[in-house]
Amino acid sequence: PAEASPAPPRHPNIVILLADDWGFSDVGSFGSEIATPNIDALAQAGMRFSNFHVAGSCSPTRAMLQSGVMNHRAGLGNMPETIPDAHRGKPGYDTVMNLRVVTIAQLLKAAGYRTYLTGKWHLGSDARRLPGARGYDQAFSLADAGADNFEQRPIEGMYDTAAWTENGKPATLPKDYYSSHFVVQKMIDYIDADRASGQPFLASVNFLANHIPVQAPDSDIARYSAMYRDGWTKLREARAKRAMALGIMPAGTALVTMKTTPDWAKLDAEERAAAIRVMQAYGAMATAMDREIGRLVAHLKATGEYDNTIFVFLSDNGAEPTNPYNRLRNRIFLGMQYDTSTANIGRRGSFSAVGPGWASASASPLSGYKFSATEGGLRVPLIIAWPGHAGIRAGAINNGLAHVTDILPTLLELSGVPGHGGTWNGRPVERLAGRSLVPMLAGAEGSVHADAPLGYELSGNAALFRGDYKLVRNLAPTGDGAWRLFDLKKDPGETTDLSAAMPDRFAAMRADYAAFAKDNGVLEMPAGYTADEQINLYAWRQQGKKRALQASAVLGGVVVALVLVIWAWRRRRKRQRV
Repeated sequence: PAEASPAPPRHPNIVILLADDWGFSDVGSFGSEIATPNIDALAQAGMRFSNFHVAGSCSPTRAMLQSGVMNHRAGLGNMPETIPDAHRGKPGYDTVMNLRVVTIAQLLKAAGYRTYLTGKWHLGSDARRLPGARGYDQAFSLADAGADNFEQRPIEGMYDTAAWTENGKPATLPKDYYSSHFVVQKMIDYIDADRASGQPFLASVNFLANHIPVQAPDSDIARYSAMYRDGWTKLREARAKRAMALGIMPAGTALVTMKTTPDWAKLDAEERAAAIRVMQAYGAMATAMDREIGRLVAHLKATGEYDNTIFVFLSDNGAEPTNPYNRLRNRIFLGMQYDTSTANIGRRGSFSAVGPGWASASASPLSGYKFSATEGGLRVPLIIAWPGHAGIRAGAINNGLAHVTDILPTLLELSGVPGHGGTWNGRPVERLAGRSLVPMLAGAEGSVHADAPLGYELSGNAALFRGDYKLVRNLAPTGDGAWRLFDLKKDPGETTDLSAAMPDRFAAMRADYAAFAKDNGVLEMPAGYTADEQINLYAWRQQGKKRALQASAVLGGVVVALVLVIWAWRRRRKRQRV
């Protein structure tokens, strides 16, 4: 009898591990002193990308990761919290992921995958834009930029509620909730519930760590109790040395001192104590997240899924420099909402942020941080691993240019799932911008983008990458609005402006950026705009709306009470006449 044909190989599982606001060197295998053994184990099982770029803020990156489409074309020319009024409603400035893109979940689901998402979404909160409407079979998601890590509480002043939903319906968090533990446990539950189906799965795990508020379990904070006493400048230098020793950064990489970085030596004892404590909590928050990643990996090993799972670890942007206490009114408001004592920093009921000093260390040895178009804002760690697959050079470092829009086509090629050619279900959709990184994973030198121009813009901060060179413009507070040119291969720290020395290249890349901006509908920012100021304006408008609603409710109550008093008085008078 004829032998039966062998069964076709099963598609690999895909696990996306998206960290929030982790700087370039916040991972041990990228130069950090923070304990991240489980992420480092994935790095040894796969490949580290040392020249990988995202957007300077979370939602634009998340839209590009989900769709493989540039952020303006995906609707995230800006976020709801940072968009100026003049741009609202303009094409490409929807502030949500639009319906003209196809998500990785939709593509994989059509190929027979089970699709799950847990954690932060921040790509739209209405019924047509929550994860369940964008291809996810199961989703427990947060529609906001962030929330408390210990309880169902919003970032006070930014949002009225913590907008958690499960499969489109308002959801309640458990009493023992801690964000990193919860999003992993929920994902394990989703995976296990459908394991009998035999279908491969997409698991998109979107951590709140290390977004503001910085919070971690006490035991993790205690682990770092002896650290960070020398300040952020010493830490920035130490991380740069480790990154160079690991081969993540070229030897001799020069560092700039950001003008927004405070002088550690000028802090008083109380300021230093608070600063030390918040960085201890930051390291603890990262370690707590890493432990949960290890728990998920261990579960996949125990169930026999590990070797046939592709893991992707990345951060959505660089480290967060915002100091929410840098304005008196903020200090007063937050002091009324939280326990802001130094002893409580990082614990339940706290509201803490590392600020620009520690953010400069998290980005080391790069310049700048979140919101900016500096390398510290755009360049983040990327690890891709497929433990049972020989096509990825385990333990290798690739320094070729890569971009977040490349993730979707890479995963499609690795999994053998077709993409789309600009149409989906009979309707036109936005074109893919990314290129598959499979050749780089196999060890090819250079970048899949070769010498092709790759543009970027968000909140007026803009960049154009071409080969080893980067054209960049940053608005205040990290820049002055002038265009500069850097050789990222020799100078990833962006210390030497080459615009005057290379006028022809500078002019050509300016023309490339202008073409990108036109093609993507990029709008110039209003005079005086900064993302930091816009966030504060957004928060105070939200508070104004809340106060107006409260006043309206009080006034309504007074009116109702007055009506009842008049009604009772008239009724009593009527009875007296009778």
